[in-house]
Amino acid sequence: MAQNSRPSDTENTPTTGRNSSLTRRNYVQSIAAVATAATTLGVAGTATGQTDYELIEADNQTITIGSGETWENKLIDMTTGQDIIITAHGEDWTVRNVGFTGENTSGSGSATFGISDSGGSSTIENVYLGDGSDERNGSSSGHGQTAFWVDPDHAGHIDFQNVNIQGFADNAIYASAPGNAGGGTVHIDRCFAANCYVSHFRLATAGSKVTNSSVYINEEGYQGRGIWAWAPGTVEVDNCQLEMNGQNVAIDAGANGNPTDVVVTDTDYDEQAGVGENAGSTVQLGDDVGTDPSAFIPDGTPTSAEEAAAGDAN
Repeated sequence: MAQNSRPSDTENTPTTGRNSSLTRRNYVQSIAAVATAATTLGVAGTATGQTDYELIEADNQTITIGSGETWENKLIDMTTGQDIIITAHGEDWTVRNVGFTGENTSGSGSATFGISDSGGSSTIENVYLGDGSDERNGSSSGHGQTAFWVDPDHAGHIDFQNVNIQGFADNAIYASAPGNAGGGTVHIDRCFAANCYVSHFRLATAGSKVTNSSVYINEEGYQGRGIWAWAPGTVEVDNCQLEMNGQNVAIDAGANGNPTDVVVTDTDYDEQAGVGENAGSTVQLGDDVGTDPSAFIPDGTPTSAEEAAAGDAN
């Protein structure tokens, strides 16, 4: 399936309205590290650790990953101004230790990753997409660049672990489409997303969840929703920090006239941004949910492209 053939978002206009066994206070990474992290290209080969990585220059190519395959230790050079698409389908595949250096200025409006699992369990771990895309990056259908697009046919399970996504002109992890088709689940764990448009973490199916993760928006970023839950749900949110700085909606439930449910535990969200309950949806806030968020980069999540490619964050 072509990666830029995503359905239109009829609700894509912004509306205002912890870590596995540790608390956020234990993490050594901080939002300050986002601004100061090194993103220079360097030379392919052995980085600060002992792991070799391959340098790949973006040249409008498509890389295909199939069942049982592992694609790892890649440094993708986006400074060419061209696009690159990575597709992973079948089942039981793995993408790990991948860093993208440079902003995506291709203007293609594609998804960098187009993925699904047909019935097994696949993994995406230790990936850096922190340099984002420029604001003109849009296709004829009106989409900007998406980081991860989960195909509607996804019927298995995908784990996202230690992924850093920032500054994308469309969704960071767009994983709601299987709610209308394949019904597969997605678990986003120990991930960081910041300053993306439309939404940061977007889920739909029962068993899908966001845990131990953060969303951050500042005044200069794209002001997308923190977490957007589509039907049928129920979507779970646990131990997360949603620091929206009053922008958009921290947790938005329901879309296109269809209700869903979100269960939130051990999480802090921005009270000014608040929660949205659309089309009869419910957002169930547990007693341990607060309104004093402090976004963090989870331990083990890369803060630069080279760190990801070399596997140094693990």
